[in-house]
Amino acid sequence: MSTKERLEESLLVDEKEQDLNEIVLFNDDVNTFDHVIQTLIDVCEHSPEQAEQCSLIVHYNGKCTVKTGEITDLKPRCTRLLQAGLSAEIL
Repeated sequence: MSTKERLEESLLVDEKEQDLNEIVLFNDDVNTFDHVIQTLIDVCEHSPEQAEQCSLIVHYNGKCTVKTGEITDLKPRCTRLLQAGLSAEIL
């Protein structure tokens, strides 16, 4: 691959990554671990292990990115997280 081709590929990757946003889940003193885990499985399509890890990160660090993607995919997911009583926002 030539230098020009590598540069073009790198620019395409950078451009694609800039189009991505993320849902950040925040810690609260209300929801149980089980509720958070099940909601992440249902809404963000996490595996049980991934959901559990995210819930622990949120608990100990105060927040965790739980889903990355295009804004059109993230908005309804974030709405469902909020409707489930979790504290989340799209960044």
